[in-house]
Amino acid sequence: AARMTAAPLASAAALAPDIRARAEAIERGRRLPADLAAQLAAAGLFRMLVPRSLGGLELAPAPMLATLETVGAADASVGWCVMIGATTAVVAAYLPADVAREIYGAPGTITGGVFAPLGRAVVDGDQYRLSGRWQWASGSANCHWLMGGSVILDDGTPRCLPNGAPDARLLLFPAERATLIDTWHVSGLCGTGSGDMAVEGLRVPLAHAVSLMVDAPREAGALYRFPVFGLLALGIAAVMLGNAGAAVTDLVELAGGKQPQGSRKVLAERAVAQSELAQAAAALRAARALFYETVESAWAAACAGDPLDVATRAGLRLAATHATRTAADVARVMYDLGGGSAVFARSPLQRRFRDAHVGTQHLMVSPATWELTGRVLMGLPTDPTQL
Repeated sequence: AARMTAAPLASAAALAPDIRARAEAIERGRRLPADLAAQLAAAGLFRMLVPRSLGGLELAPAPMLATLETVGAADASVGWCVMIGATTAVVAAYLPADVAREIYGAPGTITGGVFAPLGRAVVDGDQYRLSGRWQWASGSANCHWLMGGSVILDDGTPRCLPNGAPDARLLLFPAERATLIDTWHVSGLCGTGSGDMAVEGLRVPLAHAVSLMVDAPREAGALYRFPVFGLLALGIAAVMLGNAGAAVTDLVELAGGKQPQGSRKVLAERAVAQSELAQAAAALRAARALFYETVESAWAAACAGDPLDVATRAGLRLAATHATRTAADVARVMYDLGGGSAVFARSPLQRRFRDAHVGTQHLMVSPATWELTGRVLMGLPTDPTQL
């Protein structure tokens, strides 16, 4: 077990120099290169949350997140694609065993997709007829299977859950059955290839659908007592922590040789730069400490066999949002300290800045999560579905 825990992190560290060297080309290509995706898959990075019963690693959250942080430090776009592939694979624990093995049994399998219920699925015998178009299909060009969140329609009317919310399910289908639409012309995370995907009238077996709201995982491992949306938010935060940490490193390397215009001192010797750097480094370390402390505490509860209560789940989301947004602040400070040289395309600081501020826009770590977690802290009744 110790070897399996160390392997993805060690592999990520070994691949990091090559990823970093290719960052500009990845950004220009606007997608994760196929050869690099295959290397990441061979290293097991897309199988970190796949159950051991399927040959997956079933890692504890902390080493999984540390691996994402390491890849994110090399390049945030690559880290993001690994994060999407790794976190979507948690559905393997919810699918019927034979379907899970069909999809996740091959060691090189990469899955992706979109949780947002933008599809419409009509029950037709033992199949759904699925149509829809989803934005933000990160890494989809390298996926073997895709999944799309979909509202289930009965006689043209959305099926509802007891709380009144639509019965939204993730439907899984072979990637070649989807049309990938290149809409990905963006300010940051350019290399993620997060364009649209669409299907029209696609027949999907009923067994290829799961509800992350109401279905219980068939796997008994502690990992699957963690909330799926919580794992997604934590994964985003881990990539952004890596990106911000690398921005600090980039700035320190620049500061030793940069002499600001009108100054006789290099940037590293200027008191204002020293002060700003120190405060940013402290903020990042504090956010990272809260992040991993909260994850480890929740993991201990999951290992004890306890379902994670609303307060624990809210704590995970709070730590994820705080880490993501603190990381963006740190990337901005490093960009500011870089001065005029940071605006040139050759400077990694401008890419770190742009990537950080696209990461903050994800729904799982958006400002709305402050309200959601604040309600829990206030002791008010809160719908925990999205935690």
